[in-house]
Amino acid sequence: MGVSSKDFENMLSRVQGKAAKDAPSKENLSFVAPEPGQTILGVDPSLRGTGYGVIKVANPVSEVLTMGVIKCPQSWKRSQCLAAISSKMRKLVKDHSPQVCVIESLFYAQNYRTALTMGEARGASLAAIAEGGLTIYELAPRKVKQAIVGYGAAQKEAVAKMVQRMLQLDEVPQEDAADALALALTHVQIHVPGSLNQPKPL
Repeated sequence: MGVSSKDFENMLSRVQGKAAKDAPSKENLSFVAPEPGQTILGVDPSLRGTGYGVIKVANPVSEVLTMGVIKCPQSWKRSQCLAAISSKMRKLVKDHSPQVCVIESLFYAQNYRTALTMGEARGASLAAIAEGGLTIYELAPRKVKQAIVGYGAAQKEAVAKMVQRMLQLDEVPQEDAADALALALTHVQIHVPGSLNQPKPL
């Protein structure tokens, strides 16, 4: 199947990360494309181990400002965990002044209690982040894995290794932190205005 010169130019533009020549439609104006220097907070919510990662967008390699996991012991009550998550998110926003947050969207869990606790951790994160005035987007886990690894059912270890490679880290990050960084990286990858995959703010 042949490729026209116009199609080739469009493909080359996408590879080089250039925006489409056509102006974005009105429905896309709410989306703010990541630019060099912009700071993005990625959050992988969990009651006992919420992953986070903050990157500064750069070309060709974005810089990791911080990453880690908010670990809450099994001995802690749920309320203690939620307070710890909220407190850490507020500190991240204060210390690094991110403009955007990308958080993992809710998924259907086999156990309703698991879904409930995941939702609580996500809510604790969102409330604290929203206080900082950030624009918040959500991405499905499969979409992130597809973007980072090329396979929607990839294992956490594969995601972590690819994140290490993409960000040129000395070591493989903790899996929950890697998932958070992957969310931020995916947001950068799909920023082209007019893309069908373009996320909408929460």
